[in-house]
Amino acid sequence: MTDLSKRLTEGVAASDGEGAVLAGVPHSAAMGMRLISAEGGEAILMLPYSDELVGDITTGVLGGGAITALLDTCCGASVFACKTKDILSTATLDLRIDYMRPATPGKDVYAHAECYRITRSVAFVRALAWTEGRDRPVATASAAFIVDRKREAGG
Repeated sequence: MTDLSKRLTEGVAASDGEGAVLAGVPHSAAMGMRLISAEGGEAILMLPYSDELVGDITTGVLGGGAITALLDTCCGASVFACKTKDILSTATLDLRIDYMRPATPGKDVYAHAECYRITRSVAFVRALAWTEGRDRPVATASAAFIVDRKREAGG
């Protein structure tokens, strides 16, 4: 388990063996989000389907806020997964989400994010969420994150 995985999950494995619960991120833990992988500037997270996250009880479709939280968290995890190890924290600066279709009721939602550019103080990320397959996205996102880095000694 990588240092990032330890910080995000505190080593809490999911009971069904898929990923690890994001215990280190309180709102994500409350929603049951799981870290599948995070390395090389990319992250994959999963949000298990839950009746508590449904936005429309007549259809069983998850609420947009749940999808937003999943994509935002996945994007942030991808920034921490960048090859640079001096990142202390991040904060969402900008997040744009395009909703393509409703998440399939009863199905878990997956997200993949890639931090494709990082400067001294800003990271740029793109992401995709899906239920049935990456070729049928629920939503896409592009985001920018403020990056707080470790200070060099004496400076």
